[in-house]
Amino acid sequence: MSNLQLLDTNAPVFPDPENALQTPNGLLAMGGNLKQSTLLDAYRQGIFPWYEDGQPLLWWSPDPRAVIFPEDIRVSRSLKKVMNRQPWEIRLDTHFQSVVMHCSGPRRDNETETWITDKMIEAYLALHIAGIAHSVEVWLDNKLVGGLYGVLVGSVFCGESMFSLQPNASKIALVQLALLIKQQTDGGFIDCQISNEHLTSMGAVTLSRQDFLLRLAKLRDQHSNWPDQWRCKMPEIKV
Repeated sequence: MSNLQLLDTNAPVFPDPENALQTPNGLLAMGGNLKQSTLLDAYRQGIFPWYEDGQPLLWWSPDPRAVIFPEDIRVSRSLKKVMNRQPWEIRLDTHFQSVVMHCSGPRRDNETETWITDKMIEAYLALHIAGIAHSVEVWLDNKLVGGLYGVLVGSVFCGESMFSLQPNASKIALVQLALLIKQQTDGGFIDCQISNEHLTSMGAVTLSRQDFLLRLAKLRDQHSNWPDQWRCKMPEIKV
């Protein structure tokens, strides 16, 4: 743990992400705060918070890093059928808080803990109000049934979490996000942070931390041509 840096609570300064511990999840530092300026500084450097109640505030920069390039989003034949079978509706940023609250709930019946703490919820709501954090929502029969949320850094969407109340709803949200990024950015991509089987099935690949940080540095100041509808109800984008 000798490389783990303790951050000042009031004015945290993040170390070089390449100094993270040599573990896949890349634990980098602990302490600091969840202020808007701190979170923005972290995301711009490829760092994100991840901790549970009772733990100190922990910051991570994984190596390797999971990403989805929009042109490589994988839509299986069965998912296409699901997308065409129901009158799904995609909305952007209409119920951000509801999306985060759904994501913060237990994923299985025997789970009680979540890493999306009350302080995290408060912090990301503040980012949303500032126009930095966004939700992609899947609605069916005027009910929110799935979605995801994350932080937009230039042309990179840093995904945080997703949920489904209907089978495949989170997959539909991810597909719509990829299509939106492809349409509205120049070379943007989705940061999925840590790889898992679900993300891989949707087309996620892994990059070395160094490669990821180089790509992020090129895109984090890029203006994204998000349409005005980014904050309004929006019809489904066809695959």
